[in-house]
Amino acid sequence: MHTGLRITAFAAALAATFGTAYGVGTGVDPIVADGAPAPHDEHDERGGPGEPTSRPEEGGGHGGHESTPAGGLQISEGGYTLDLATPRVTAGQRTELRFTVRDANGEAVTAYQREHDKELHLILASRDLATYRHLHPTRAADGTWSTPVDLPAAGGYRVFADFTPAAKGAENLTLGADLAASGRYAPARMPAPNGTARTDGYQVELAGSLRPGRASELKLKVSRDGEPVGDLQPYLGAYGHLVALRSGDLAYLHVHPNGEPGDGTTEPGPEVSFTATAPSGGTYRLFLDFRHRGEVHTAAFTVRAGSVPDATETAPSATPDHTDGHGH
Repeated sequence: MHTGLRITAFAAALAATFGTAYGVGTGVDPIVADGAPAPHDEHDERGGPGEPTSRPEEGGGHGGHESTPAGGLQISEGGYTLDLATPRVTAGQRTELRFTVRDANGEAVTAYQREHDKELHLILASRDLATYRHLHPTRAADGTWSTPVDLPAAGGYRVFADFTPAAKGAENLTLGADLAASGRYAPARMPAPNGTARTDGYQVELAGSLRPGRASELKLKVSRDGEPVGDLQPYLGAYGHLVALRSGDLAYLHVHPNGEPGDGTTEPGPEVSFTATAPSGGTYRLFLDFRHRGEVHTAAFTVRAGSVPDATETAPSATPDHTDGHGH
């Protein structure tokens, strides 16, 4: 467990427009009750690492270029490759998702370092960022990982495998692959920037902001029925687990909390603190996982790097879609 923050970020390759991907059709209501579906920005799937991905007006003074390496979307990195054996599922049907991490020789990796109580963390998110899952698959002796998934809506998804091989000198990696859910499809609208989120009867308030190329503190305060929650339970070795995904290309930031249970200074709530650096300006979705009374809950926020939510941007946001127990 690291004290402070580590952000794992890698260069991105963008997915093709949903309407043409895997034969996905049109014509259903958006999967968040946030108004009419908004069109997505179109990106070139062949864009190389380090290319600008944010719009100029969201560039945070960087002209749309990356101030630090963005990422999380490479299928291969550092001699390792994510081999997704299940690239396509059917929306609304429970399916076994299977994948393997392979080394430079094409052999399946069977030994990993444990980080945050797990050998591998699997993040699954829809490209409109309305659906988010933090999954913990099981590994067979031959190196094949598997986990059941039941995606609520058709469209494009991204699978992120966050792990550190046990090989000497190996570093933490986040590899990504595209996943398609077939069926009738319509994109969900991105919720407006917000400083408060509600989930499962809890309210979470966000203080602080993401800044392009600069570290900044994010504080998330958890309350229930108007009372601060001061007895959060450890989850994955911390009192909170935060993932940030950039809208458009889904650049991935895995943020670790400041402090850990048992270090003598970190309190079990109501506030959980993180330090983060955005790779560029742009719009991001933040997903906070926390455990209380034996259950894991997820609160989601929309933020813009370089801006601070004000009084007009603190309406509670909808909880991201989580069926089958959040996948935790």
